[in-house]
Amino acid sequence: MAKKMAKTNAVRLIEQQNISYELLGYKTEDGQTVDGISVSEKIGYPVEYVYKTLVATAGANQYYVFVVPVAEELDLKKAAKAAGEKKIDMIPMKELLGVTGYVRGGCSPIGMKKSFPAYIDATAETLDFIIVSAGKSACS
Repeated sequence: MAKKMAKTNAVRLIEQQNISYELLGYKTEDGQTVDGISVSEKIGYPVEYVYKTLVATAGANQYYVFVVPVAEELDLKKAAKAAGEKKIDMIPMKELLGVTGYVRGGCSPIGMKKSFPAYIDATAETLDFIIVSAGKSACS
């Protein structure tokens, strides 16, 4: 019998907005890494459709969310310019859960503890759909 996936804040929010979606699951107990490229292979979609959620900061309580293709790195200079900041840095991993409510590898751009400015890579506009994490909290 298939294990039922727990609803996350992201799923609840998109359901409230009547946005169509499909939940895709994959095994994490197989010993393989769960980086975005590996996830793309596990779910059977080309890597170009899979995006990751990154959280950056410009200082105390100034957070920004960036959604970028999993095979790409976030250009911090371009990200700072887009956010109207002189400089931004990735938040320390130990702060991710406290800031977003999500764990590393399960961070969704939707349904964080607080709303932060979010920027989606322009390549997403060329696709019919993108795949992002539906989120995973420490309790999920």
